[in-house]
Amino acid sequence: QVQLAESGGGLVQAGGSLRLSCAASGRTASGRPISTVAMAWFRQAPGKEREFVASMRWANGSPYYSNSVQGRFTISRDIRKNTIYLQMDSLNAEDTAVYYCALQRVGQSGYDHWGQGTQVTVSS
Repeated sequence: QVQLAESGGGLVQAGGSLRLSCAASGRTASGRPISTVAMAWFRQAPGKEREFVASMRWANGSPYYSNSVQGRFTISRDIRKNTIYLQMDSLNAEDTAVYYCALQRVGQSGYDHWGQGTQVTVSS
């Protein structure tokens, strides 16, 4: 089984920064290491649907961002640790949400593993 462990959420004032981490661990049912296509961050604010924030292709590190965070957030990875990070700068109240880490394995059409989520609250 694959586990995703998120950390780094919290309360921050508008204009501040936070760094989220998500570590992937585990093996497939057959005991093989995880083969990752991509990892990503999504978020869900109260009363809203879950939305895409950023992702990174595991093979080449290509990042992708939603328009709402482009230029403020940076996604990065540590391959040896099977970990992705989300550096969030210039936070505003609209960034308040539960942030979820997601992983897409080889052979899957979408993200097939999700973390439990970490709360990010930005006070104005």
